[in-house]
Amino acid sequence: MAIFALSDLHLPLGIDKPMDVFGVRWDNYVEKIEYEWKARVKEEDFVIINGDFSWATYLSEALPDFRFIEKLPGKKLISKGNHDYWWETLKKMNEFLEENDIKSVSFMQNNAYLCGDVAVCGAKGWLSPQDKAFKTEDEKIYRRELIRFESSVKEAKNLSDTVIAALHYPPDDAFMEIVRKYDVYKCVFGHLHGKRAEDYKILYKNTILVSADFRKFSPIFII
Repeated sequence: MAIFALSDLHLPLGIDKPMDVFGVRWDNYVEKIEYEWKARVKEEDFVIINGDFSWATYLSEALPDFRFIEKLPGKKLISKGNHDYWWETLKKMNEFLEENDIKSVSFMQNNAYLCGDVAVCGAKGWLSPQDKAFKTEDEKIYRRELIRFESSVKEAKNLSDTVIAALHYPPDDAFMEIVRKYDVYKCVFGHLHGKRAEDYKILYKNTILVSADFRKFSPIFII
């Protein structure tokens, strides 16, 4: 059993919003995801999808995207990104999976999962106060996400000494303080694309950028 991660799939199968408008690297990206995934992931493996899974606005619109990953090998652990407008309460999303016979997907929201001997948890995160785009109204969301992240990591640590924590936004000092406090094994993150991803310098030990286009649409082995 292995654990992989790949964020920012931006699947458009339920609505007409392909990503090729963002550059040639996104040409035929759904086919690339399928090919690379099948080449690496086995049925007994887990894949973390840490945000921006689908372009759908409503959960019902995301059904073709869920059916797409349901056919791919492995168990998928999905956390929320800033473009996951379809995201609902955990209860509604789990009911949606059951109603549509989606069996290989679980959602990470203030919880944690034991994957073999490793615990996995996830949160969205938010813009850092050091980001130029950070505004006064971001402060409340940022603080809330810090609380959610620590709560999830704490639950994961209760399940296993080895924890993989997933964020959508890149972690800053405050999020990394939580990572260090609970001795998190790896912290994966996404959100960054194109030149921003290429130019981003990994600032912290044990963090991995797993945005799909940056990783050539190939799930990245974590452990």
